[in-house]
Amino acid sequence: MYTDKLIKHFQEPHNVGVMEDADIVGEAGSPTCGDTTTVYLKMDGDIIKDISFQTYGCAAAIASSSVLTDMVKGKTIEEALKITKNDIVDELGGMPAEKVHCSLLAEDALKAALHKVLMQNK
Repeated sequence: MYTDKLIKHFQEPHNVGVMEDADIVGEAGSPTCGDTTTVYLKMDGDIIKDISFQTYGCAAAIASSSVLTDMVKGKTIEEALKITKNDIVDELGGMPAEKVHCSLLAEDALKAALHKVLMQNK
């Protein structure tokens, strides 16, 4: 069963949509289930000033992306890189074991974007 918090993030996701003026974009997909996530970041130095996402997938994938945006907004790149799928699942109050892979999409898309930022800053 899904937790009330997961259902709420699925039904009313936070920070959803394309960010037209994003500084950097990260993407991730699952060949197993076909779900995809795109994360858009607006940076202020090494601080995530704003974040939005688009996820095509199940309730767990959408909720994971939504809660991740809440978790990283205002964080430094270093702080955001430490967030794992387990942190996302914990923040949602858990999810069925067969759906935990869905939280990887949010984590992977964020880390893809952050690694691009780090490469640009070299």
